[in-house]
Amino acid sequence: MNAKIIYGTAWKKERTTALVVSAVLAGFRAIDTACQLKHYREDLVGEALQILYDKHGFKREELFLQTKFTSIGGQDTSQPIPYDPASTVEEQVRSSFATSLRQLRTLYLDSYILHSPLDTYTKTLEAWRVLANFQAEGRVRAIGVSNAYDATLLERLGKDSGRPVQVVQNRWYERNGWDREVVEWCRANGAQYQSFWTLTGSPRLLSHPAIETVAEANSCTPAQAAYRFVQSLAITPISGTTDETHMQQDVAVEDLDNGIEHFAELTRFIWR
Repeated sequence: MNAKIIYGTAWKKERTTALVVSAVLAGFRAIDTACQLKHYREDLVGEALQILYDKHGFKREELFLQTKFTSIGGQDTSQPIPYDPASTVEEQVRSSFATSLRQLRTLYLDSYILHSPLDTYTKTLEAWRVLANFQAEGRVRAIGVSNAYDATLLERLGKDSGRPVQVVQNRWYERNGWDREVVEWCRANGAQYQSFWTLTGSPRLLSHPAIETVAEANSCTPAQAAYRFVQSLAITPISGTTDETHMQQDVAVEDLDNGIEHFAELTRFIWR
């Protein structure tokens, strides 16, 4: 499944179950989470999935599920973590992966990614090779890295492991120049680029006259026009909205085609 927009579950806490159910009923077919209690409730995503299967007739294969391995630096050690931090990197990844499968009530993942590079390249490569093995075994369909803003790292992981990076999930916003280098690396290498902070971190983009023009041409909101622009760059935005109306609006952006000739102006604006 090639998701055009993904529902993000960070920061939802105890509302996760209800919001994931609402998002899927609104039209989302891809869900992002992580095996990390600091920002996510992966277990409640699994609870939501069971409700969707049992009460709404959805099948597992109709949904794209993505979760993450979070290394100890990204965990809240005051809460339970899905592995023994004294164990090897490989053992940590395998333990976290098993926890994710159990919590998400699935036998496979559509995408499994490192929540961030680990604190050394050697550890990152060790973790990456475990993901590569999961993919080779058919337990994961795509593998990737989040919070990776160095295209050289992405290239190196593929060369050193023999398994290329297929998904990158990064903060896409004004202060990092809309991550041009990594976006272009993904385009050149056939990897999916997923963006977060897409709207929150781009106030100048949202207020650009071309966004307003596209919004008027499609009778949609500036946020919808911005998401459609992002999709035109071969980027898959992650939406974390908690508003059901916005959920419906977000999944509708794929069909907004009026005035898209203005997107060239927007591309020049963000990547001068």
